[in-house]
Formats: sequence, structure tokens, C-alpha cells
Amino acid sequence: PAEHYEVELRSVEALRLQCLARGASGIKGLGRAFRIMDDDSNRKLDLSEFRKGISDYGLVLEDEETSHLFTLFDKDNSGSISFDEFLSNVRPPMNKNRRGLVLQAFNKLDKTGDGVITVDDLKGVYDVTKHPKFISGEWMRSKCS
Repeated sequence: PAEHYEVELRSVEALRLQCLARGASGIKGLGRAFRIMDDDSNRKLDLSEFRKGISDYGLVLEDEETSHLFTLFDKDNSGSISFDEFLSNVRPPMNKNRRGLVLQAFNKLDKTGDGVITVDDLKGVYDVTKHPKFISGEWMRSKCS
């Protein structure tokens, strides 16, 4: 139902805002938030870590709401939330200008126009000889081709 969806959105937004309020403004900061919640350092959150993490971040949610949010974040239904799953849910959406810029960059790299960036596409737009590691001699052309 629409009402359930609105509660879901409010919960995700509340978690996002709490992360931002604690300084997690970018991927690095969200990674720090994730690691703080990951009590056993296995690089994934189980329901109890997620529930505790949400509480530690100052969110007051009913157990049912937290469980539903956990299920929403656990895209692969593994019973845990990976960093990528956490990030894709908590990271703020890109604004219109940024989406346009990303699309321009993607289209520039996708030389074949097939919607996929391949190594061959990159060879047409990226010149490794301009990279500082190539210039310094750390990288050789044979390793970069």
C-alpha cells in the first residue's frame, strides 16, 4: 500500500539524514558509518547489527519497521546487508545536473554506443602515456594494453 511505501521512504530518509548529521557526507563517510555498525567486522550487517546501528544513530523505529527496512536493503535476500546494498539505499540520489554530467561522461566513453563501456571503448578515449605512473616509468605500455 501507498501508506507503507511512505513510511519506508521516511525511514530511509531518516537514516540518510542521521548519517549526514554525523559527518557521513560521501562514500567514505558512509563507509565509516557501515563499519561502525558492523560489530563483527565481517563486512556485512545482520539484522541485529542493523537494528543496533540504527538505534545508535538515533533513529527510533519499531522492530517491525526496522525488519522491513532491513529486508528492503537486503537486495540479494542473503540475510545480510553488504556495503554496496547499504550504500545504494543510503546514498542521496544524484541531482539532475550531476546525472546529466555522468551521462555525458558515459556517452563519451561508450564509443560503440551499445550502452556498455568495454576495454576497447576505453582504448579509444584514454591515453595511458599521460598517466603519472606511466610517465615515471612505474607502468609500461605492455602492461597497460
